[in-house]
Amino acid sequence: MSRLLVARRYAKVLLDLGEKAGKAKETGQELDRIAALVESNADLNRLALSPLVTPKRKSEVFDAVLTAANASDLLRRFFKVVAEAGRLDCAMAIRQAFHELADARAGIVEAKVASAQPLSESQAQALSQALAKRTGKTIRLAFRQDPSLIGGLRVQVGSTVLDASLRGKLAQIKQQLLTV
Repeated sequence: MSRLLVARRYAKVLLDLGEKAGKAKETGQELDRIAALVESNADLNRLALSPLVTPKRKSEVFDAVLTAANASDLLRRFFKVVAEAGRLDCAMAIRQAFHELADARAGIVEAKVASAQPLSESQAQALSQALAKRTGKTIRLAFRQDPSLIGGLRVQVGSTVLDASLRGKLAQIKQQLLTV
């Protein structure tokens, strides 16, 4: 089974448990805090990925770390199951899948925006409103600057790409000229 599929299954269970306890948002924040702790500690990261350490030993070490980090019982029990199943290598993918599922349930969609120049606050707000109207969902914008676009912007929402860049327009014109 692929790591992504495994991560989505674990993330769904964690989100369901968090929602049942009325603490889905807090669970996500705590998951981020624990993931940052694991990412910042090379030894913990190696432990999570090592095939040489038994799942039981990984479970014991992670439980000690989570207890020291004042993790909730929910996350301590969750990571105990994950560790004993030998799936700690999926921890970062579980974190990402958790947030994707939580956003999907809340009707939030991420729009990846690449622009040649930084957008002003009013431009970003107008773009967000236009995308929300088009998709019927709440939009969270993720910006990056890409000077190769020359001008304009390129927006990706899910698998849909809207190219309003100068580079995209020039490519269209070139294609039209080549077909004549």
